[in-house]
Amino acid sequence: MKYKIALLPGDGVGEEVIQQAKKCLEAVEEVFHHEFIFQIGVIGAKAINTYETALPKDTLRICKNSDAILVGTIGDHKFNNNPVAEVRPEHGLIQLRKELGLYANIRPLRIFPSLVDKSPLKADIIKGTDMLIFRELSSGIYYQNKEDTPKAQSASDLCKYTEEEISRIAHLAFKAAKNRNNRVTLIDKANVLNSSKLWRKVVRDIAQSYPDVALEYQFVDHAAMKMIAAPNRYDVVLTENMFGDILADESSMISGAVNTLPSASVGEKQALFQPVHGPYTELKDKDLVNPVATILATAMLLEHFRLFEEAMAVREAVDKSIAKGIVTKDLDANSQYGTNHVGDFIANHILGHDDRINMNNENIDLGKSTII
Repeated sequence: MKYKIALLPGDGVGEEVIQQAKKCLEAVEEVFHHEFIFQIGVIGAKAINTYETALPKDTLRICKNSDAILVGTIGDHKFNNNPVAEVRPEHGLIQLRKELGLYANIRPLRIFPSLVDKSPLKADIIKGTDMLIFRELSSGIYYQNKEDTPKAQSASDLCKYTEEEISRIAHLAFKAAKNRNNRVTLIDKANVLNSSKLWRKVVRDIAQSYPDVALEYQFVDHAAMKMIAAPNRYDVVLTENMFGDILADESSMISGAVNTLPSASVGEKQALFQPVHGPYTELKDKDLVNPVATILATAMLLEHFRLFEEAMAVREAVDKSIAKGIVTKDLDANSQYGTNHVGDFIANHILGHDDRINMNNENIDLGKSTII
């Protein structure tokens, strides 16, 4: 099978993590006899510096003509303290989501047993946590009418949803729950907000089409507390744009290993995959950044292609890397392994998946990749 993949390294350490993800995709290509056709696009601060726009037309064309998009990291410190900048790196990603109709952000949270001590929470609280958050991505308060007075004495943001916008992501969440533990938690503020009341009505009606899936409701303030107190009680979480933005970031801190967390943004025809972490500009070109989140984003990309065995091979390789301590310094301060070594180890493990290719464990540990 042939698949066209757009690679958008972005800013900071984006190029480095994309390189490691590409190694792993090339290993999958070799073992499972697929063909991945890669095209590189520019986005974010790098695009602004060169093209004076965060999303050049050529990048958008590449993405629209691809089967999936893999993004590195986007952002630059020089924009952080300039709230009046007309063009910011993040605008490229927001515009891309809009142009491609990406309406659902999916954020998995799985705790690696050997990394339990990285969490700020007690081990018995986070043990067994395996959560999937579905955040509506294309509407709500971030996208609807915004107003302010000329002297900024008052301002407003409208939170508006339609039944269709709620319905399409709700179906995704319920379908995912059927393949997991058959539980969906809708998080809203239906005791105060009319938009949340519509969410509750639409989701309740849709739940009737999924009789095997249990549906529960939580107000967002209560959920923010429960997600810390008992994260392992959640299976699939469904929520609107702003609540999802906040809760997904809260959930990422539960693991204490944000650099291992991937995400996906999906629409009817297109899908985009990226790590949760930021650009870490201070680590650029130092062989220090953790590539695991981006590599796990490739596993989600493979699942999007319905290449489930291939995705499992990537995850098993990541699990092996973490279990053996082949990790970067953010996960083990005493580690002697860098970005490239970790990527090599994971790619080599994929090449040896199910003993299809004989591998020498000593060479793996030494980082002698067969595909570099």
